[in-house]
Amino acid sequence: MRSLMLKLILAFLLTSVAGVALASVFIRQFVTRQFDNYVVEQHRSNFIDNVSTYYATYNTWGGLRYWLFDQGANRVYSQQNPTPPPPPYLDFILVDAAGVTVLTRDAEKLGERVSAQELAQGTPITIDGRVVGTVIIAKNTIFRDVAEERYLASTDGALLAAAAVGVGIALLLGTFLARLITCPLRELTAASRAIASGDLQQHVPVRSQDELGLLATQFNQMSDDLSRAIKLRRQIIADIAHDLRTPLTVIAGYLESLRDQVLKPTPARFATMHAETQVLLRLVDDLHMLSLADAGELPLIRQSIAPRQLLERVEETYRHTAEQHEVALHIRTEGTFPEICADPERMLRALGNLVSNALRYTPQGGQVTLIARCNAVHVQFVVADTGPGIAPEHLPNIFERFYRADESRQQETGGSGLGLAIVKSIVEAHGGQATVESALGQGAVFTIALPIR
Repeated sequence: MRSLMLKLILAFLLTSVAGVALASVFIRQFVTRQFDNYVVEQHRSNFIDNVSTYYATYNTWGGLRYWLFDQGANRVYSQQNPTPPPPPYLDFILVDAAGVTVLTRDAEKLGERVSAQELAQGTPITIDGRVVGTVIIAKNTIFRDVAEERYLASTDGALLAAAAVGVGIALLLGTFLARLITCPLRELTAASRAIASGDLQQHVPVRSQDELGLLATQFNQMSDDLSRAIKLRRQIIADIAHDLRTPLTVIAGYLESLRDQVLKPTPARFATMHAETQVLLRLVDDLHMLSLADAGELPLIRQSIAPRQLLERVEETYRHTAEQHEVALHIRTEGTFPEICADPERMLRALGNLVSNALRYTPQGGQVTLIARCNAVHVQFVVADTGPGIAPEHLPNIFERFYRADESRQQETGGSGLGLAIVKSIVEAHGGQATVESALGQGAVFTIALPIR
């Protein structure tokens, strides 16, 4: 049985059949027991009324059998049989106040004394405040008549009809619920097959807010992330090829010209080739660092360091660059700070990348502020600039590799596109988080949050 829908229908059906069957059995037993109790109570009440009338009239139990025959509809007494048999409707045992049997179907038990346990199960007969006898139900007695049996039979038929209707309704509801459950699964299966065949733009409708709806939502998110990852991978390959091609082209051009003696070797030309080689080395080093971070193997040499000390070292490193760009570089601390356990060189690299970006995009006369602050669980390093800001559509991808808000792809103005990705990798290796807030015309605020412990 490979169909989930068929399995669900059978499960609903079997559960419903079991429930209806148990309910029918319990209802049948309850109705039969209550009906029998009602019938017994009616017979016993009539019997007690009759024998109480007899005792109140004659003040004795003697002759009760003959009197019952005279009162009953079934008269079997005759002159030829002066000792009549017990009446067929006599379903009770009557004992006197002393516990001696005075009336029973079994004539051999007349005059026998009844045990105290049987007396306790009987119904006492009281006349003028005095117990004169006890009525006990005879064993193996069936009180129902033909009409009463027909009534119970009709009740059984009604229960069977109700059970059949219940099973039918359960089958219909089971089929409906099975379709309702399996429809999203079929849609997910079809979308998964389409993704496997290469069509990544797949979305399934979210029909509910339950687990299936959550699964559909997560599938759509996964499809978007997968499509985005494939697109970024292609973009990364193109960007790496571009960033490698430019310096390699410069180096190859100079080498060919030197080989063919078109150009004469000069220190300036060798310096240009060396600079392009350094660009390649930085790019390879950045890619190597990111690969180590992805594998969770980025080496960290942790030591205790004061947050302000980190900012002072960054400010000292980039002070000259800030002066060249005519940008003010300031440090501000808010409150007191505990020392953090971090790799100083890695953190200097992360903060340096942020400051370098801020200086690159901040216009002359602007300022870049390095801020250290602390809350209950994190020490935060903030790099805020007064540059042009970042458009909202770029913020979600700003930490992606080779992602640039500008499309020029010029390393002189846009870098390699790996700086912020390296920041994110270093911070996450320390157990922290890197975030950005920005708006066009209002500058950008990058925040690094490191756990205190």
